Amino acid sequence: MKQPNKAYGHCDVLEHLIHRGGDVFALADDGASVLFEAAGGGNPDCISLLLEYGGSGNVPNRAGHLPIHRAAYEGHYLALKYLIPITSKNAIQKSGLTPIHSAADGQNVQCLELLIENGFDVNTLLADHISESYDDERKTALYFAVSNNDIQCTEVLLAAGADPNLDPLNCLLVAVRANNHEIVRLLLSHGANVNCYFMRVNDTRFPSAIQYALNDEVMLRLLLNNGYQVEMCFDCMHGNIFGNSFVWSEIEDEVLPGWTSCVIKDNPVSYILFFFLLGHHLTFAHLGISQEKKNPLLYFSYS
Repeated sequence: MKQPNKAYGHCDVLEHLIHRGGDVFALADDGASVLFEAAGGGNPDCISLLLEYGGSGNVPNRAGHLPIHRAAYEGHYLALKYLIPITSKNAIQKSGLTPIHSAADGQNVQCLELLIENGFDVNTLLADHISESYDDERKTALYFAVSNNDIQCTEVLLAAGADPNLDPLNCLLVAVRANNHEIVRLLLSHGANVNCYFMRVNDTRFPSAIQYALNDEVMLRLLLNNGYQVEMCFDCMHGNIFGNSFVWSEIEDEVLPGWTSCVIKDNPVSYILFFFLLGHHLTFAHLGISQEKKNPLLYFSYS
C-alpha cells in the first residue's frame, strides 16, 4: 500500500487496496503505521476505515509518536475525535509525551480544548529523554505555548489549571524576554513566580526577569506591581546597601551552557549593579513607590 493514499485522504482508493490485499499493519521506513500517516492527512473517513479493518492507534513510530500525537500537532480536529477513544493511556505514557504537548506545540487551540474536555492532564511533564533533547529542557505543554507566543493556547492551558512554575526555565522569563505583555499578564494572574531565576545561566539570587525588562517600562511595571523583590538586585557576594551578603555556591569545573544560543543578546545583569560602581557620580539611590499599586519602583538620581 503506497503512502499517498492514506496520507492524502484518498479513501476510495484506500478501501480498494485493502480489498485487494493491502496490509493495514504495514510500517514505513521510519516506523510509521498506516494509521499514523492517515492521522497526518486528517481525513476522518480514512481513519474510520483503517480502524474498521484492524488498524491500531497504539503503534508508535521510531520517534515514539502515536497517531493521536500526529493529529493533535497537525490540528486535525475530526481525526483526533476518532483517535482519542481508541488510544490507550499506557501507550501515551510510554511515548513520553501527551497529545496536549503536541497540540500546544502545533498551536492548535481547538484540538487542545478537545483533549482537555476528554480528561488529558495539562500538567503532565515530558519524559526526561525528550526534555533533555531541548536546550532549555522544557517539560510542560504551557512552555510550548509560551515559547510560540501563542496567547490563545496559553490562556486555555492556564484556565484548565496549568502550573506556570514547573519548567526549569520559568515560562515567565520566556514571555518577558519575548516582550509579550499579554502572556506575562496571564502568567502572573495565574501564579507565575515573578522572582524566579535560572541557575544554569546566573549563579546568583538576582531575579532574572528584570534583565529582560530594563528597556521596557510597561514590562518593568508589570513585574514590580506583582511583587518583584527589587532588593534582590543588590544581594550579592560583595554585600549591599541592605547589609546582607550572598554566599556563592561551590564552583564546578564544568562550564554550564546557556538556555539559548541568543544569551549574548540579552541585557547584561550588571547594568543596575554598575551604578553602584560609580559612587562618586551617584548622589543617592532610593526606592520610590508606584502610584498605581504602592509597590517598590526603583529610581536613580545623579548629581
